[in-house]
Amino acid sequence: MNPIAAPDHKDDFKLKNTKPQLGERWPHGGPRGGGGWISSERATSTYDLVEQMFYLYVRVVKAKDLPTNPVTGSFDPYMEVKVGNYKGKTQHFEKKTNPEWNQVFAFSKEKIQSSVVEVFLRDREMVLRDDYVGKVVFDMHEVPTRVPPDSPLAPQWYRLEGRSGDRKVRGEVMLAVWMGTQADEAFPESWHSDATSVHGEGVFNIRSKVYVSPKLWYLRVNVIEAQDVESLDRSQLPQVFVKAQVGNQILKTKLCPTRTTNPMWNEDLIFVAAEPFEEQLILTVENKASPAKDEVMGRANLPLHIFERRLDHRPVHSKWFNLEKFGFGALEGDKRHELKFSTRIHLRVCLEGAYHVLDESTMYISDQRPTARQLWKQPIGILEVGILSAQGLLPMKKKDGRGTTDAYCVAKYGLKWVRTRTIIENFNPKWNEQYTWEVYDPCTVITLGVFDNCHLGGTENPATVGGARNDMRIGKVRIRLSTLETDRIYTHSYPLLVLQPSGLKKMGELQLAVRFTCLSLANMIYLYGQPLLPKMHYLHSFTVNQLDSLRYQAMNIVAVRLGRAEPPLRKETVEYMLDVDSHMWSMRRSKANFFRIVSLFSGVISMSKWLGEVCKWKNPVTTVLVHVLFFILICYPELILPTIFLYMFLIGLWNYRFRARHPPHMDTKLSWAEAVHPDELDEEFDTFPTSKQQDVARMRYDRLRSVAGRIQTVVGDMATQGERFQALLSWRDPRATSLYIIFCLIAAVVLYITPFKIITLGTGLFWLRHPRFRSKQPSVPSNFFRRLPSRADSML
Repeated sequence: MNPIAAPDHKDDFKLKNTKPQLGERWPHGGPRGGGGWISSERATSTYDLVEQMFYLYVRVVKAKDLPTNPVTGSFDPYMEVKVGNYKGKTQHFEKKTNPEWNQVFAFSKEKIQSSVVEVFLRDREMVLRDDYVGKVVFDMHEVPTRVPPDSPLAPQWYRLEGRSGDRKVRGEVMLAVWMGTQADEAFPESWHSDATSVHGEGVFNIRSKVYVSPKLWYLRVNVIEAQDVESLDRSQLPQVFVKAQVGNQILKTKLCPTRTTNPMWNEDLIFVAAEPFEEQLILTVENKASPAKDEVMGRANLPLHIFERRLDHRPVHSKWFNLEKFGFGALEGDKRHELKFSTRIHLRVCLEGAYHVLDESTMYISDQRPTARQLWKQPIGILEVGILSAQGLLPMKKKDGRGTTDAYCVAKYGLKWVRTRTIIENFNPKWNEQYTWEVYDPCTVITLGVFDNCHLGGTENPATVGGARNDMRIGKVRIRLSTLETDRIYTHSYPLLVLQPSGLKKMGELQLAVRFTCLSLANMIYLYGQPLLPKMHYLHSFTVNQLDSLRYQAMNIVAVRLGRAEPPLRKETVEYMLDVDSHMWSMRRSKANFFRIVSLFSGVISMSKWLGEVCKWKNPVTTVLVHVLFFILICYPELILPTIFLYMFLIGLWNYRFRARHPPHMDTKLSWAEAVHPDELDEEFDTFPTSKQQDVARMRYDRLRSVAGRIQTVVGDMATQGERFQALLSWRDPRATSLYIIFCLIAAVVLYITPFKIITLGTGLFWLRHPRFRSKQPSVPSNFFRRLPSRADSML
């Protein structure tokens, strides 16, 4: 074994407490600006979980009465806003003297190096340099400040100045210039000076957006029977099955056991469907003509909106549907309208609204509400997250021969996804965006991921596969809401850890501000006694295989639908946030889970060791005190249960001193990621099916057989102990069962005659007896139990 050496800087993987200046800080001033920026703070209910960022906004609305070019006789106008070294341009209009742009430009105040704002009107030329037409100049000290929730600043008409600034030229432009923050309504859709190098379609990929997951339903298709199924070969009866398809999901019923023209199945097929329902339910009845050949005998296309939506477990009415005869060609198109006796299929179909459609693992589920909105309860709290910044990001791609990163952050909770704007070419991006979610259950998890945007054009991306660029993952953070105190602001810097084929790597840190506000403490306490999922999951549950398949289909649907938004939330981003590959085998994860189980039993093992030391009189004073406590509890047995609960209460109070002061985060030791074998990592990142050479695959297969053999042995041992308990009274060993039932009879008589206190006292004293009265041989009950038969000898 050559495990990768654990990093020396262990603190790098820990959570760090930060103290950012949250809330709003506003300058003194008004229409004329006046003094400088003052330091007084004003707390508000919005944008109080982020550091305030100031921007100079310039809204270019429209122009009128523009002059035409005396040479060409036409005018292709566009506006250019210049602040120091930063320039922003509107789109140009061809041959238009009254254009309308209605575009907003935002310049970061930190990067402004100029005392004036210049807005130029230019005439676009295809060959020569663009002609200068006129300009409007604003003094930075005269720019007013807009304080939300004030109404937007009204734009005004301004006369254009010539080059020298002393004469007015023909034409006017409507502009509005103001100073504001990221809380301004114009911020999300504005052109940013941070992204001056992005052009074309890339502009849409850098803006912040809010997405909503599609509304998912479970579609239950109960295939009951079919009538008048005719085989193409009339000499033999058909043996048929039904194949159902919704989108990319295909399920089949079992083969009807008998050959008949009226087969019966009464089998449920479950699909995932998303609103709006674009796919149809496609049913085909097929005949198993031979082991290698299936004949299609009929087909039906049924739109999903015709089916009933069920909100509970009441039965749904079944219906008969006619099947189209399969095989009509273009020459026989008229035969479709002939009135003839056709094959029918009997179905009971409904859209299940009382289930929650799982698109993420229940271990870190973020939403538990059923599909039907009528069944939703009232929210019990509000979750507010301020995505502040990231520090120390690593270069993810190369541009112009140098490493760079264009980072954005995605947060997912419930049905709502948010995506921050992309900060261009910055290893320490500052987003300072705040988002809010309604909370319906505190035992849920919010997931945040940081990605490198590879859809801005002109980049050399190492993740390019077949010409298709993928946004690269930088790291992920999960926060369980139930671990947060209510109404407290948590400001921490979370390490962004990614497991790569080369080992564990820290990609940077993500700084967040999180607050969970409780709306109803009574409802929250009540929820702790309620089932995790809607009751239909327990009344009519799915099998484990069904749930795994349905979850995978739901993930695919969510990824496809969000990928069709503008700008798209890419498939690789959605899959990483939903942990689409969490079910794959991993030696590292198996080790981690094994040691989790070991640590769980460490307390029990420690307790048993302590009791063993008490019984062996290693510390006589402790053993005597245990004897005293034992005698007290025997004399007053009514104190046993109160003593146990009081002891647990005192342990809980004692542990309060050591409670966690911050939310849990990705634990590298728990994940067994710091000292993992390189070959195990290589296996974890292998494709499915494997792309490795035959000898490597054989070696890994043999190792898997070895590990699985040990697991198989442990499971077999556990089954053996359980079967021995059953054998006490099952008469598999007649002599052992006879001895045991005679012992039970004698014990019943003795316990009936002897007071319970005496029995307990004698048992306890025998258990606590001194080592000189103990035998090194196993006890009689242990010997008797180990001699009982199990069913292991019946295994092949």
